[in-house]
Amino acid sequence: MQMQVRIRSVGAALRFAESVLLAPGQRHARRNAWAAVCENREYAADRRHDALGSSRASAGAAPALAPGARSVRQ
Repeated sequence: MQMQVRIRSVGAALRFAESVLLAPGQRHARRNAWAAVCENREYAADRRHDALGSSRASAGAAPALAPGARSVRQ
């Protein structure tokens, strides 16, 4: 008996290999860990943004320029 599987993309191939090689519990734990990493990155970015905004407000500084932009004085 021969089993044929048609894989249409690299992502599908990876998911198929994952389902064959890893137990469902390990797959679930890895996905939870990745979700936690993404959430932590977002939290850190929000903290940096808030800290930058509060330090500018307390110092009375002018709005920041985009990275690499130059200020033009007239």
